[in-house]
Amino acid sequence: MNYNNVLNILGPCGLNCSKCFAFNNGTIKQLSTKLKENLGNFDVYAQRFVELLDKSVFSKYPEFKEMLDYFSNVECKGCRNDECKLFLSCKVKQCSKDHSVDFCFQCEEFPCKKHGFDEHLEKRWINIQYKMREIGVKGYYNEIKDLPRY
Repeated sequence: MNYNNVLNILGPCGLNCSKCFAFNNGTIKQLSTKLKENLGNFDVYAQRFVELLDKSVFSKYPEFKEMLDYFSNVECKGCRNDECKLFLSCKVKQCSKDHSVDFCFQCEEFPCKKHGFDEHLEKRWINIQYKMREIGVKGYYNEIKDLPRY
């Protein structure tokens, strides 16, 4: 995969947008949509299975369906093509534009505190940036492309 294609998949923070639950063409949306289609009108059966199978877990189906509906209706185009739908406080996209860099590690000010991340994500972001600096952007992408994001 060439560098420009990788840019459309990785956000400036280095997270893989295509593996995000909010990505409109990602695996999570595709699988959620397919599962939703395959379950069809399962609502009626879930209620019956509570009694027929003596399984109370089926009483939680409405909550599960709500999440499934959410995952199958997301519309994010990725951080470089849309506003982040996951981290509302993220400032990395704008900062990378302001500093004319594709990724934070390419900036003279990295690491900084301008990201807007919580403590957990900040640590992950820093590790990702150092890894990209070490093995290159395409090398990093090849290393994580098939891994879950979460």
